[in-house]
Amino acid sequence: MAKVLGVGGIFFKSRNPQALMQWYQEHLGFSTESTDYATFFPATMPDGGGTVFSPFKDTTGYFAPSKRDFMFNLIVDNLDAALEQVKQGGAELVGDPQSFDYGRFGWFMDPDGNKVELWQPVTQAE
Repeated sequence: MAKVLGVGGIFFKSRNPQALMQWYQEHLGFSTESTDYATFFPATMPDGGGTVFSPFKDTTGYFAPSKRDFMFNLIVDNLDAALEQVKQGGAELVGDPQSFDYGRFGWFMDPDGNKVELWQPVTQAE
């Protein structure tokens, strides 16, 4: 049986894709190899990080205040600094950061109204 090995990309519509990509490059350090996309390689993933595939019940409120049926989760190396950067870039922070045994989380709304969850995994060194 063939098996899925990971997530190959996140693809979504935007009113102005290049402006949104530029915003992510400026405020979250996405690579600038292209104005259309950013590539993340496994070698840059911190210990304890991984990609999660998780359908949510259609009645969930977890994506609020976004009206979208999806939410991005991006792994960051410094949650507090990343939240400050997106706030300085005009993003609305959503809720207070939360800590769990597998890492810290914070949320914001991007310029297109997408809710984004930032995750700083607990590393083995911590």
